[in-house]
Amino acid sequence: MTTSPQERTPAQAEQTGGHPQRWLILGVICLAQLTVLLDNTVLNVAIPSLTRELDAGTSDIQWMINAYSLVQSGLLLTAGSAADRYGRKKMLIAGLALFGVGSLVAGLADSTAQLIAARAGMGVGGALLMTTTLAVAMQIFSPAEQPKAIGIWAAVNSLGFATGPLIGGFMLNHFWWGAIFLINLPVAALGLVAVVALVPESKNPRGDRPDLLGALLSTIGMASLVFAIISGPEHGWTSGRVLTSGAVAVVVLGAFAYWESRIPYPMLDMHFFRNRRFTGAVAGAVLITFGMGGSLFLLTQHMQFVLGYGPLEAGLRTAPLALMIVALNFTGLAAKWSARLGTPVSIGMGMTVMAAGLVSIATISSGGYGGTLLGLLLIGAGAAVASPAMAHAIMSSIPAEKAGVGAGINGTVAEFGQGLGVAVLGAVLNARFAALIPVAALSLPGALAEAGSAEERARVTDAFASGLETSQLVGAVAVLAGGLVAAALLRRAERAESA
Repeated sequence: MTTSPQERTPAQAEQTGGHPQRWLILGVICLAQLTVLLDNTVLNVAIPSLTRELDAGTSDIQWMINAYSLVQSGLLLTAGSAADRYGRKKMLIAGLALFGVGSLVAGLADSTAQLIAARAGMGVGGALLMTTTLAVAMQIFSPAEQPKAIGIWAAVNSLGFATGPLIGGFMLNHFWWGAIFLINLPVAALGLVAVVALVPESKNPRGDRPDLLGALLSTIGMASLVFAIISGPEHGWTSGRVLTSGAVAVVVLGAFAYWESRIPYPMLDMHFFRNRRFTGAVAGAVLITFGMGGSLFLLTQHMQFVLGYGPLEAGLRTAPLALMIVALNFTGLAAKWSARLGTPVSIGMGMTVMAAGLVSIATISSGGYGGTLLGLLLIGAGAAVASPAMAHAIMSSIPAEKAGVGAGINGTVAEFGQGLGVAVLGAVLNARFAALIPVAALSLPGALAEAGSAEERARVTDAFASGLETSQLVGAVAVLAGGLVAAALLRRAERAESA
């Protein structure tokens, strides 16, 4: 008796060079991934409309944005573990359904409380989608094709980051604010039908017992850590809110690590961290997202406050970064270069090129867009090579039956690095700005409002530009250090494996 393509196990598919419909399936899961990524950035452009139409205060807006990221980041490891145990296809379907329902509730919300609750529900669906899409990609492709598949998956991440504000701006120009959520519904519905029809089921054949305490500890610990990072820039790093949530994160994550090292069926096997390939990739991934996430957050301010572009124009002018990543990964060029260079050199060289891009933005963009464009293209080229190589290094150093957990680790590292980059580089910017401005104000708009003359306003703007330059250079150092550390650790791991 033969099995249909849909019924083949990933192991059977791998023996024949990959699932017969693997590229079509990759398109389906990338579509699901894109909805999650768009929602990470699309809400930012709707803040003025939400403030006006829902009478939302500053704290309401913060919770609308943070409810999604807190829930998603807190559940990534748990979602990946659940996918391994109960089936990655099942969790992919559940994630799409939850995300769709959450989008519907968000789009029709008539109060801030409803919208915050809907965003939290979308965060649950987002965590399931973020982990299962990468895990499924690892299951349906042969090892030879995995780097190219992960490259395309990573390119979709960049595309979502770049197009979110543009799509949001277009929708708000033609419809009411709820449309930015309702646009997810047809995509989620199409994704559900395609997943049911095409994606093969796969799960850990051992069927380990569920690690309920580990899931609870990891969720609380990661959510507390991300909350501390998010709260730091606004409330101060020594405020009670930040210190308390940070202390909770340290204690709970410490308890999680202890618990995982003691039980026979851990959600996260702590022995993974003895693998130099794994630790090198994780260390590099934290620093690459630290530098890239924080610097791109500051770049939007640089575009608007220093170069004078409007929000939509600034969004369009950052698009070359994503287009470079998409071009190099969809054509397979980045994967070919990585195969020729090897993983350690690919990561080290890619992150060095990214660091050069950040230096370009910091040092030669004050005279106009030319230096910024060069920096964006360099960052895009470096990220196109380094990011997929990093993700593949993490995933390939973990047993195939733990692919969901591996994807959860990859997502958690990205969330943590990006949040830390925004917080730390933002703090560098604020410290430099505060030291240089001639008036007593904590923000650029406040300082400009207090400036009494055109000359004083020019000094304020110059001080802000100087702060941006310093923070971008710090980001460049972090990215370069990450590349060197990751490359060295991965090189040592390869030598140890070949010995």
